[in-house]
Amino acid sequence: MSRIRIDAVLIQAVIAGALSFAHLHDLAAAAGQDGWKAWAYPVSVDLLLVAAWRRMRTTADNRAAWAWFIIALTASLGANVATAGLLDLDDVPAWLRILVAGWPALAFLGGTLLVHSPTAAPTEPQPVTAATLPAPSEPEPAPDVTVEHAPELAPELPPAPALEKAAAPAPAPVSAPTAAVPPALLDHARKLADSHHATTGSRIDSATLRARLGVPAPLADAISAQLA
Repeated sequence: MSRIRIDAVLIQAVIAGALSFAHLHDLAAAAGQDGWKAWAYPVSVDLLLVAAWRRMRTTADNRAAWAWFIIALTASLGANVATAGLLDLDDVPAWLRILVAGWPALAFLGGTLLVHSPTAAPTEPQPVTAATLPAPSEPEPAPDVTVEHAPELAPELPPAPALEKAAAPAPAPVSAPTAAVPPALLDHARKLADSHHATTGSRIDSATLRARLGVPAPLADAISAQLA
C-alpha cells in the first residue's frame, strides 16, 4: 500500500487551497449567499478549474479549455484579492452581487462544455488510387549506333609436323621383391584373420592386418597375399 509523503509542496498546497476556499466563502456570504450556498461556491470554482486543467492535459490545442480555465482562475484570484481589504464586505456593490448570483449557471455551462465536447478524431490516411499515382514516364529511344566490324584475318596454319618416331614399347614393370615373412608372424597373422572372419564374417584386409600386427605396408601385403 503506497504511503503519502508529506513534503513542503503538499503542505503549501493545502494551505493555499484552504485560504482560497475561505476567501471564496467569505465573498459569497458577503454577496448575499448565506448558509450552505456560501460553502458551495468554492467547490464550484475549484471543480471548474480541475475540469479545465484535465481537458488541457488531454488536448493540447484546446482554446475552450484555456478560456474556462482563465475564467475559473479569475474568479478564485478575484475573491482572494477582494477579501484582502480592497472591498468593503459589509457594502458589496450591485455588480458583484450579480456576478456571484450568476456564477452557478456559468460554471455549469463551462463544465458541461468541457466534459461533452467532442475530441478530434484521428485522421485516416487516404487510399492511394490510380489517379493519384504519377504516370509512368516513357523511356527515351536509344540513339542509332553503327558498329563497324573489322575484317577477320584467317589464322595461319602451323607447318605440318614431322612424323614422330614410333614410340618405343614401355618397359615391363619390375615387380618388387616379395618380403620374406617369418613363420611365427605368419601363424599369428592367420589367427588374427580367422578371428576377424569369425567376428565380422568378411576377410581381413591388408590395412586392418597392418594395423593389428604393427608391421610396414609391404610386409602386410605379403602376409595378406599368403593368407589368401
